[in-house]
Amino acid sequence: MQKTEIITCINCPMGCRMEVTLEDGAVVSVKGNTCKRGETYAHQECTQPLRMITAVAPVKGSVMPVSLKTRTPIPKAKIEDCMREIDALQLQAPIQAGDVLIADVVGTGVDVIATKSVH
Repeated sequence: MQKTEIITCINCPMGCRMEVTLEDGAVVSVKGNTCKRGETYAHQECTQPLRMITAVAPVKGSVMPVSLKTRTPIPKAKIEDCMREIDALQLQAPIQAGDVLIADVVGTGVDVIATKSVH
């Protein structure tokens, strides 16, 4: 069965509106992109969407929370589970930028890392 989705590319400031045609869950055509990156994004977004996660978490011994992010994007379907793991963190100062706060978050193979140092 064929289906069409309209999506907006987020890979550059152009924000191309693309028409993506899918058949049995696979992308069969992409229209409206002005560059190859748009086509690549359309395939990824319509078959296995990924998202970077950014958040902050409290740190015992510091008045400042630590900002954190996933090292690379994770499957969109795992965002809620990822946020539950982040919410459960019990962090203690000091934390250095780049420290791994959660290894292999929700079984994705992706680490959650600190993006700033907290003392």
